[in-house]
Amino acid sequence: MTETVLLERRDEIAVLTLNRPEKLNAWTHAMRERLIGLLREADRDPGCRGVVLTGAGRAFCAGQDLEETAAIDPGDHAAAEAWIDDFDRLFRTVRELRKPTVAAVNGVVAGSGFQYALLADLRIGHAGVTMGQPEVASGIPSITGIWAMWEILGRAKTTELVLTARLVDAEEAQRLGLLTRLVPEDEVLDAAVAQARAIAELPPGAVALTKARLRELDDDALAEAVIAAKKIHADAYATGEPQREMARFLSGKRR
Repeated sequence: MTETVLLERRDEIAVLTLNRPEKLNAWTHAMRERLIGLLREADRDPGCRGVVLTGAGRAFCAGQDLEETAAIDPGDHAAAEAWIDDFDRLFRTVRELRKPTVAAVNGVVAGSGFQYALLADLRIGHAGVTMGQPEVASGIPSITGIWAMWEILGRAKTTELVLTARLVDAEEAQRLGLLTRLVPEDEVLDAAVAQARAIAELPPGAVALTKARLRELDDDALAEAVIAAKKIHADAYATGEPQREMARFLSGKRR
């Protein structure tokens, strides 16, 4: 069976690759569990001094696999809450890494995949990248997405992106601070590894403590967003709207 997340070591840098290219690396529960385990191993490994996050094929991550969430029963609030808990654990695991974390961003970066990319310390992409938060188009309220974008974009641009479901191109993403810099497509991964290595060469204690302080600045906001997401997603799934919209999308029907 093909692993949904791959681990490659480039000397002291761990490269973690989401590996469902035929599904644009869309998330499943099993995929998140494996990634959490690999991230924790990398953080514990004294031989690992930095982490690079990327995706196989033509996408970094297109967000949640709708085939999985479309099956949630409208009356099953516990299932909707467990889904949010999954992402809370993943997001906190990335945020709590003491080592520099760089996203090598390729192709499509959408929904919870977009949020995941924003958790990295820095993000390196190419001209073909498209990024955004199109969840409302699938009937899914964007709640943790608001949290992920707020400090980078502010109220006006966050509101625009979560309500219009618009994806931004690479040039706009860099201008907005969603991407740190752009390089040629075939250089993205190498540039991300080099960036992680450059930070890893700095005093590790100072890097870890600085990362911890950055995390403290919006940790309470994340906790609040997760509480809100559990309630709001449970309410949304209880209406059946997300399931209907996801089923429509999966069938290829237009609105």
